[in-house]
Amino acid sequence: MTGFVTRFAPSPTGHLHLGHAASAFHVWDAAREAGGRVLLRLEDIDQTRCRPEYEASILADLAWLGLDWSGPVRRQSEHFDDYARVLDALQARGLIYRCFKTRREIAAALPAGADPDDAPFIGKPLAPQDEARHLALGHAFAWRLSLRAARAALGDRYTALDYTEETASGARTVRANPAAFGDVVLARKDTPASYHLACCHDDALQGITHVIRGEDIRDMTSVHVLLQALMDWPVPVYRFHPLVLGPDGKKLSKRAGDKGLSVYKEEGMTPGDIRAMTLAA
Repeated sequence: MTGFVTRFAPSPTGHLHLGHAASAFHVWDAAREAGGRVLLRLEDIDQTRCRPEYEASILADLAWLGLDWSGPVRRQSEHFDDYARVLDALQARGLIYRCFKTRREIAAALPAGADPDDAPFIGKPLAPQDEARHLALGHAFAWRLSLRAARAALGDRYTALDYTEETASGARTVRANPAAFGDVVLARKDTPASYHLACCHDDALQGITHVIRGEDIRDMTSVHVLLQALMDWPVPVYRFHPLVLGPDGKKLSKRAGDKGLSVYKEEGMTPGDIRAMTLAA
């Protein structure tokens, strides 16, 4: 067995669909080819949408597909203290700040038509007395990573944030562009950690050497490389696989109600049929 370690990290907010199966096949095939290991992580930070029945469904579907993993399952909801310590470390270095702006206020500060959830919003910390007033009133807030502070902390390293991408034709070096995301949210008042923080923390903790993810998360890698640099976490090698698209040309999603793998199983499909449908064979 080699030092190749990757992971499959679904969120138990719904049943696995063909898109998840495609990603899982890419992950396990890469590990098998390299003689490595796959770890299973459940990204269940969102306690309002994650449910035990979805977790059970995920485990059952992976077993049906013939995909096994190494070691115990890591459930992120069991490790909120880990993520809080990262936030504390970033706060102590002046790298994050509480942002009390509402979604409407953020939209007003952006160019017309920009999505406040995706546009590169840049904010700044409030004066201590103003922050104390908001906290006393119980206002909601987001912990944002300050791009300005991150740039200052890294100095010349900021302009050379690179990662290695493996492609069918070989490896290449990619320059990260975290500025495209602005001051990203790392946690909220009622949410202990964002996907960015928990994902990068766990990749470092679990010794993940290779991250295999869909093309839709390619750009987001720039944010992760920035966090890895700030926290002195190792940068995995990245691979990006094509997405499974629905009849409308959009990627499959739980929220759109795309058919779960268990439904295909009930209809008489086999794991081989699922692999063929995802074009992962």
